[in-house]
Amino acid sequence: MSRGRKVALVTGARFVAGISVVLALLLPSLGAEAQQRAKTARIGFLSLSAGPNPNMDVFRGLRELGWVEGRNLAVEYRWAGGREDQLPALAADLVRLKMDVIVTSSTPAALAAKQATNKIPIVFTFVADPLGSGLVASLARPGGNITGITTIAPELVAKRLELLKQVVPGASRIAVLWDPIGLTERTRRNMREETEAASRALGVNLQFIEVHRPEDFERAFAAMVDARVGALVVSPTPMLFEARSRIVAHAAKNRLPAVYAWRDAVEAGGLVSYATNFPEMYRRAAIYVDKILNGVKPADLPIEQPTRFELVINLKTATALGLSIPESLLQRADEVIR
Repeated sequence: MSRGRKVALVTGARFVAGISVVLALLLPSLGAEAQQRAKTARIGFLSLSAGPNPNMDVFRGLRELGWVEGRNLAVEYRWAGGREDQLPALAADLVRLKMDVIVTSSTPAALAAKQATNKIPIVFTFVADPLGSGLVASLARPGGNITGITTIAPELVAKRLELLKQVVPGASRIAVLWDPIGLTERTRRNMREETEAASRALGVNLQFIEVHRPEDFERAFAAMVDARVGALVVSPTPMLFEARSRIVAHAAKNRLPAVYAWRDAVEAGGLVSYATNFPEMYRRAAIYVDKILNGVKPADLPIEQPTRFELVINLKTATALGLSIPESLLQRADEVIR
């Protein structure tokens, strides 16, 4: 064998040996990364509701990001059925099961999760006032293990009242269906102050009518009839959301025009709604969950406020109530149900 041939063989041997060393160094980290990717993420979902709602599905957004139940995602659902007293035990159960992230729907659910753990990341949704509720100390820097998406409910009260006045211009007395138990003291105060300020600007008198459970609706609507109110604002609380179909039925029975905080109510026969786009809100929440599963800390994710709101009008209900919706309002609507 020639000398040049020997040099080539030695060089090749050294190259192979070098590759072997590099692979030996890389394989453990590559194996760990593959194992990490193959790991199934465990998500707990805690809700005050009685069951799923198609407009409120954070897992649709997760599927779009590559997280699929049964493949790389396992979900533990906990439904409180409208009973706030059940939430602490349900939250504690999710903590015991060592979820990677807990997603909550409603302020009471978020508060129960926060009380149950200060370690497992929490992403809240359907929370009206995270500051007033005491969930976070700052929207920009939530700190701790909790972050999420707010519906900024107090600030939307004035807009809903203004829309209702446009639909029913002759209404001088307007009722507010009010569930004080479903709100923290600060949120309740903020919402009431916003509502009263809006009513003064519009020149209407308000009558707050409290309800604590669906069984109170019959009495509440009878009180509205006795007070001769011309229209109704339904406040955005978890219990009233759960009972939205019953409220719509009572409003129709008493021929009372009403504005709601959820498009679901208008789809069920309510007159008008002005609300956060909930599918978009849950899609944003899914992005937060994805970031947390990929190593981002909740404390580094600022609370998001919605930028898109939907006006939905049910023209069939307006016709049944003998109302003529202004053309300007119909043109502004995101959807008109005919």
